[in-house]
Amino acid sequence: MTAPQPWSIERVANALGNPALAQRFISEIHKVEPDGWQAVFAKWQARAEGLEATRTQIEQDHAIVAAGGTIPGERIDVTDKIQDAAARHRARGAA
Repeated sequence: MTAPQPWSIERVANALGNPALAQRFISEIHKVEPDGWQAVFAKWQARAEGLEATRTQIEQDHAIVAAGGTIPGERIDVTDKIQDAAARHRARGAA
């Protein structure tokens, strides 16, 4: 595994994974005064790091499930709550 590339404007924009978010980031960088550039960059870098970490965890979890394994950790089954909420929503729509 290679070491991650240093954070750059391009890497942050790509890591955001969404063209609209990348455009917001680029727009903020372009509009900020020079003394505020680091703060704007740090804010968006933190968001990009969080998204990369989440993406990595999802990929790892997917590989575990695809291999027939169980994702470690406690899971709370909320199926009944979701089905009840859906039924209530459908009932309102029918009324």
